[in-house]
Amino acid sequence: MDSAQIVNIIIALFLPPLAVFLEKGWGTECILDLVLTILFFFPGMLYALYIVLAQHTSR
Repeated sequence: MDSAQIVNIIIALFLPPLAVFLEKGWGTECILDLVLTILFFFPGMLYALYIVLAQHTSR
């Protein structure tokens, strides 16, 4: 686990849409996470963690 992944995980905990945007760019994943975060913060955070951790394990 490198420092970039740790920073992305911390961002995913506090600002989930930003973490998804940094990993995937502006697209359906970012819009979905933004909606999840606006409606219910916890699902948006879980989705962002999933995106961040899945992105780093596939590299």
